[in-house]
Parts: sequence; structure tokens; C-alpha cells
Amino acid sequence: MTQITTEQFQTWANYIYLLCGMRLVPEKAYLLQTRFSPLMRQLGCSDLDQLYHKVVSDQTGSLRMAVIEAITTKETYWFRDGTPFDILQRSILPELIKARSGKGTIRIWSAACSTGQEVYSIAMIAKEAMLCHAGIDITILGTDISDQAIATASYGRYTDFEIGRGLPQERLDRYFYRDGTAWRVRDELRVLVHFRRLNLMQPFAGLGRFDVVFCRNVAIYFSQEDRKRLFERIAEILQPPGYLIIGASEYLTGICNQFQAHRCQTGVYYRLATAPSRQQTPPAQAAVGLAAIR
Repeated sequence: MTQITTEQFQTWANYIYLLCGMRLVPEKAYLLQTRFSPLMRQLGCSDLDQLYHKVVSDQTGSLRMAVIEAITTKETYWFRDGTPFDILQRSILPELIKARSGKGTIRIWSAACSTGQEVYSIAMIAKEAMLCHAGIDITILGTDISDQAIATASYGRYTDFEIGRGLPQERLDRYFYRDGTAWRVRDELRVLVHFRRLNLMQPFAGLGRFDVVFCRNVAIYFSQEDRKRLFERIAEILQPPGYLIIGASEYLTGICNQFQAHRCQTGVYYRLATAPSRQQTPPAQAAVGLAAIR
């Protein structure tokens, strides 16, 4: 493939932003070649200009979705980064359960959930919490912009390689069963979760209110202004006290003042700024972000 021109890069960068909000910087121009090459071969396109014209003229929308599938990163694994799940298990869920006197429903949203490993990791912790508190129900919504990712997550079937990325043997034995050469999620977890396609740049219509939101490994692809709008909109659908978990190197200081960072024994999480907390973490200690596009 020939070298990408400045005009080609800018055309595609603008189009990708309109599709999914991702800001592609010139240093990542190579992604247009590496990610789009299979699609170009499939469509018989000799260069990026031909591909662009085919995509924008497609009336079915299938090629636009193919571009989204190609350009978005689907890197994920079980209990990724560890700390967010410790915080959920040891701090957030106990606080919510205590505040509700052990009764009621807790709703959790995993935004940009990819192929479902984060959602099912949350579900394992939720299931274990529910066993200790019979009056509590926990439901988890997983959303992603990728149709393929949502289909995989909904099916709940994973290869040995996927299972081997972070899933402890004890939880594998408890929550999965063999299905041919792969593993399937057991129904006791599946009943806690549901999935739907959602573009985070679009309105959150019909989602309802949540007690906890996981929004990790996605906002780094947005501009600072789009990050601000995203977290402000998340704040609007959180039910006080409203918990937010972001990526391991993300931060909200100077971006969204609707949240305050708080430290527990295992790490940092965010709560709606109007919610009181026993201990507040100074912004300098609360800085937390995500890896760049690979």
C-alpha cells in the first residue's frame, strides 16, 4: 500500500470522528493501513480513496459498521487491572447494600464493554455479594459500539486463550462449563446481565439510572471536550451517591467537576460531587488513564 497522504488522513480522521467520536492523531495514521487492509482486499479497493467513496456511498450502513469494527480496539480480559474489581467488591457494593438495608436493586453499567469479559467479571462479584444478601438484586448492562463485540458478549462463549487471560481457576470451575473446545458462561451469571449496542457519542436514551458505571479504556480516544461531555452525561444518569470507575491512568481533575475522587484501601474511585464521603482524595493523588490505540 502506498504512503498515506495528508489529505487522505484528514478525510478519514474526520469521518471516523463522525462515526464514533474517536480522535485519530497523525502519529496513528498507520492504523488506516493496518486496520483497513482486509476490508480493502474484500471490496477490491486499491487505495484509501476508493474505500472511502465506497463506504460513504453505501446505503445499507454495513460498510460504515465495517469501518467501526476495523478501527476500534477490542482489547479486554477478565478482571482487567484488578483494582477496580477489588474496589467494587470491598467498598462500593458493601456501601450500597448497607445504605439500602440489604434490600432493593443495584444497577451497574459497563460502557464500552467489548466482548463481555468486564461485564461477566462484574457479574461474578455481584453474584457472590447477592449470596450474602438475599434481599439484594444486581443487574448489569454492557454496551459497546461494535455489533460483533456485543454478539460475542451475548453468546458468552470463549476460547481457551480468552479464558486464560485473567480468569482464576476457581471462578472458571464455578461459573463456566465446557462447550466443545470452548467455555460457556453458566446461566446463573447470564441472568444478571444484558447487552445492547450503544455509541457513547449519542444520547443515552432508554438506559435508565445506574448506581455504578464502569467507563474504562475508551475516553482516551476522545478529545478533552468530548471526554468532558461524556462524563457530564454519565453524571446525569447516576443515582446518588453515584459511583464511577475509570481507567488505571485516567483522571477527571480539570475535566468534569461533577465527580470527586475518593480513596479506599485498594485504590481510587469517583463519586458524584454532591455525595458525602468519609475520605476525599486530593486531585493530585487521584490521577488515573488508559493505553493509547495499539
